[in-house]
Amino acid sequence: MSPLDLVKLALLLDRTRGRHEVRIGLIDGPVAMSHSELACLHMREIGGNGSGRCTQTDSAACTHGTFVAGILSAKRGSSAPAICPDCTLLLRPIFSEETSGQEDMPSAKPQELAAAIIECIAAGAHCINLSLALAQLSSRGERELDLALNHATQRGVMIVAAAGNQGMLGSSAITRHPWVIPVVACNLQGRPLNESNLGNSIDKCGLCAPGDAITSLNAAGQFLTLSGTSVAVPFVTGTIALLWSVFPAASAAQIKLAITQASLPRRASVVPPLLDAEAAYQILLTMNARR
Repeated sequence: MSPLDLVKLALLLDRTRGRHEVRIGLIDGPVAMSHSELACLHMREIGGNGSGRCTQTDSAACTHGTFVAGILSAKRGSSAPAICPDCTLLLRPIFSEETSGQEDMPSAKPQELAAAIIECIAAGAHCINLSLALAQLSSRGERELDLALNHATQRGVMIVAAAGNQGMLGSSAITRHPWVIPVVACNLQGRPLNESNLGNSIDKCGLCAPGDAITSLNAAGQFLTLSGTSVAVPFVTGTIALLWSVFPAASAAQIKLAITQASLPRRASVVPPLLDAEAAYQILLTMNARR
């Protein structure tokens, strides 16, 4: 079984490649936009302290940003998932290219992340992908981040965030916010990876998605295989983008309801249900038919 089959994404991929009017805020490292397998037609660089384009392809920031971008926007037929290549990626770099090597899950300072979220919203993002962790959390930083997430709620901009890879029970300032969809990484049997963080708020609002040995684009070469919750996040983000492409009149609340309630009934647990893209599509189809 492939990662796309596990979460029933294949049928949705057959229906649409996405629409350029649907914009995804990618708050991550810069992206190797010259990669031959990347569909760069619908990419825009916004804000931040640097370009959205990589200058050092061996840096951890570039490796991570390109990998996540490949899951969303690789060319169809690539070895990467290539979920929504015709949607627009808003590249908002938040990680520095100063260090080389690979980093499983880079971290961001809360105040910098809050500013990046606000900039993505101002640029017209429908959904924001946060394949990252928080670093140096202070009370002031947490307040600013909470204000940014509240602003996303008010503007109807969906936030999808990694649950984290510390293998612990609990939540973060991001994953406990009620508007955020936290994502746990699972294997091809649908079981959470041991390193994925779990918890009550993650179970209540979150989803499991493929995050074990996923192949996507490597900034310094052709392809790379990685695991973890940051890898799982774009499967949920990409599903949201495709659903919004098929149902452009749907509200953020309707999309969120469809994607998080598709696996009902939810049992009292610390493990969220598995993403079911086809069930979410059918829920929205029913909603649309009632209009």
